[in-house]
Amino acid sequence: MTAVAETAAPARRVHTGKVTQGRVIKSEWIKFRTLRSSRWSLIGGVGAMIAIALLFSLAMKSHYPHMSHARQLEVDPVADPMRGVFLGQLAVGVLGVMMITGEYTTGMIRASLAAAPKRLPVLWAKALVFTVVAWTVMTITGFVCFFLAQSIFSSIHLNKSLSDPGVLRAVFGEGLYLTVVGLLGVALGAIIRSTAGAIASLFGILLVLPVLGEVLNLTSWGDHINPYLPSNAGQQVMALTTSSPDMKPWPGFLLFVGYAVVAMAAAAVLLKKRDA
Repeated sequence: MTAVAETAAPARRVHTGKVTQGRVIKSEWIKFRTLRSSRWSLIGGVGAMIAIALLFSLAMKSHYPHMSHARQLEVDPVADPMRGVFLGQLAVGVLGVMMITGEYTTGMIRASLAAAPKRLPVLWAKALVFTVVAWTVMTITGFVCFFLAQSIFSSIHLNKSLSDPGVLRAVFGEGLYLTVVGLLGVALGAIIRSTAGAIASLFGILLVLPVLGEVLNLTSWGDHINPYLPSNAGQQVMALTTSSPDMKPWPGFLLFVGYAVVAMAAAAVLLKKRDA
């Protein structure tokens, strides 16, 4: 009888650990960094903000000597280069929405929720990964725009320093505002579960509501409503000066955060109740 030697294949390692919040965060981070749409959205937002800062700064430097004295007084070397934030919020808002609607579009959300049956860890992980990435990238971009603009304004002696009143808060607030814009997008994406619908809702809230609010300024209602609209309140954190009836910078920003928290709470309730 001939003995037959059999070589056993190495046993495949099976992971039997529990689903923890840390592991869900790690899986969301892997999804985020491997999606090309995430990188391109951030690159688009950063590029637009830096390009607008350079464009406004160079234009101001070129035309400043030819401006009337009254117009020269209106030049704001901190706020004018920050106008790119309006393009930045488009990129960050879309990225926030697609953090979750992308999975509903492909059907991957069913696999994500099957792996994490309690469901809410998936939402918290997406919100955390987005917050860390968006805040880091947009805060760095805000400071880059500021220093580029001030280096240009220094030739006409208009440059500001971070130690000037309100400047550090305004520059730092740019990243904070854009991060909350994106978080609002994440929440609306979870509530509406449609990329087009969530994007339309987000920019309806941020861009259309303030325009409609201008109509209210023709009545006595304007001063009681417009300062508390989401984008009007949130953008106060980037303002160097405020005047009545606008909110103060930090109370305005906290109200904006409150809108995002309410939206995220509604998203959590609906994620638990609805089918995937």
